[in-house]
Amino acid sequence: MQDVSILLVGHGSRAAQGNVEIDKFAEKWRGQHPEWTIDVCFIEFAEVLLDAGFDLAATRAKKVIVVPLILNAAGHVKMEVPEHLAKARVRNPETEFVYAAHIGANEGILSILKRNLKKVMADLDVPDPKTTGVIILGRGSSDRIANGEVAKMARWLWEETQHEQVDIAFTGITFPRLESAVQQQVALGITQICILPYYLFTGTLITRIDQQAANLQIQYPHIRFGLGEYFGFEPEIFQTLDQRVLDLMSDTPQGMMECDGCEYRKIAEEHGHGHQH
Repeated sequence: MQDVSILLVGHGSRAAQGNVEIDKFAEKWRGQHPEWTIDVCFIEFAEVLLDAGFDLAATRAKKVIVVPLILNAAGHVKMEVPEHLAKARVRNPETEFVYAAHIGANEGILSILKRNLKKVMADLDVPDPKTTGVIILGRGSSDRIANGEVAKMARWLWEETQHEQVDIAFTGITFPRLESAVQQQVALGITQICILPYYLFTGTLITRIDQQAANLQIQYPHIRFGLGEYFGFEPEIFQTLDQRVLDLMSDTPQGMMECDGCEYRKIAEEHGHGHQH
């Protein structure tokens, strides 16, 4: 048995290709770190879920670093994974499980957004940014902190570019939705709109976003729309995960998920508050 192994936790998607991309991501990460043992499990919509993933990892190493491949910390990351992790610790008392922080809103994500925006602007033949709106489109959550991370990135992007209108929208759960954000920008005289998905991998919601963008182009034929790519295999994602793992290999607390065993989660469990998208 080795000293340390890594368990990468993906969200899981009803669209098979989304889970395939996570497996490919893990394979690429292994190639960057052949000295690391990296296994994969999923929160839902997959064959290997949390309990099986934790137990498999426990057979490989004395210490397991659980790394959520998740952008924003909402119910799954704050509640569901820690619940299963607590049970895994009971089942595997000889193994130390350490829960890494999620990817979050940081300089690396800003770099990806700036790069994706630049690509969309190039596709639109580089129009005036002052008349070109930007909409960062996130998944949406009942967790205000998770939604706030999207808003934070929108503000940072506004600070770093010459676009006068940088807004946020969500595909579900919360508001505003994409159509409302587009309506507001059009009313302000915006003539081009860049839609930047705030997603890691493909899935049913990415398909929905593609359809929504096509429908908006029909609704607003006088507006030029550009749709960016999801984040996927951008180097900043790997770099963030690298730092999480290296911090926890050296027992640096900065890389640890704050809600692993936190009082908030315990109180929520006592009052029956589970996770929600």
